[in-house]
Amino acid sequence: MEVMAKLLSESDTNNKRFEFPTESLGAFPLPAGQNSVHFVAFDMLDQPWRLKISVRKKGKYLKPWICGQWLRPGDRVTLIMHVQENGVRNYRIIAERKHFGFWYSIDH
Repeated sequence: MEVMAKLLSESDTNNKRFEFPTESLGAFPLPAGQNSVHFVAFDMLDQPWRLKISVRKKGKYLKPWICGQWLRPGDRVTLIMHVQENGVRNYRIIAERKHFGFWYSIDH
């Protein structure tokens, strides 16, 4: 299941975090009383990307964001979740960069 996809802006890369839709927050169960959770997503070469999901502690809206290892403005990031039969969630990250009109995978 695709959790989110985003074309990164200069602000996203400078701040080393980007916002994502609140509707996608269900893919990341936050522990009770916590406003963040760490997780690992694996890229196409099975290299780990250590990421963190956070939401506001105060305010009218949760405003979720992801922090982690970032790329450049214009890169495209897609996050995919797969739930195994035993309920364990596995995450995949697809990071791509456009070069001469074509998207290429960026791996660590």
